[in-house]
Amino acid sequence: MSGAGVVCAVALGSNLGDRHEHLSAALAALGSAAGVTVERVSRFWETEPVGPPGQGRYLNAAVVLTTTLSARTLLDLLQRIERDRGRDRSDGVRNGPRTLDLDLLLYGQQTIREPGLEVPHPRMLERPFVLGPLAEVAPDLVHPTTGKRVESFASICPGLVGTEYSGPARGSSLPPP
Repeated sequence: MSGAGVVCAVALGSNLGDRHEHLSAALAALGSAAGVTVERVSRFWETEPVGPPGQGRYLNAAVVLTTTLSARTLLDLLQRIERDRGRDRSDGVRNGPRTLDLDLLLYGQQTIREPGLEVPHPRMLERPFVLGPLAEVAPDLVHPTTGKRVESFASICPGLVGTEYSGPARGSSLPPP
């Protein structure tokens, strides 16, 4: 998408059901959404869960997209895609197992604090499973509140070494078949 779009970053994760299919379907849904152009997709990374014990391992990825949607409308789209893949937020379990988790990490250089919408994502800098995939496809993106490039945070990601999962090719804009 050329012109007036906003460059955004979204994290993807799944640890229930066919994890690869959930991530691939989310990428396809984003790619077909009006006002959204998928620019780059990381490989899929298999990571340990964060949260309550007894969860399965996650597949995580990051996508860079350009959008003409507002941040709120983009968040609504992400949550609709989650619901379409069976995500149920009614259980109230924070960081519990899920079919699909889509987090809006960055919306251009904007800082947004509204009920239900915080950008940049308030915990993204604490999460290797977010920063590793994001640094793979967008090392030069600048975090709006720190002023630092995403790649500068990659030092917290050594635990991800060797945890790659075969997924989309580096920089691919389409999910695997």
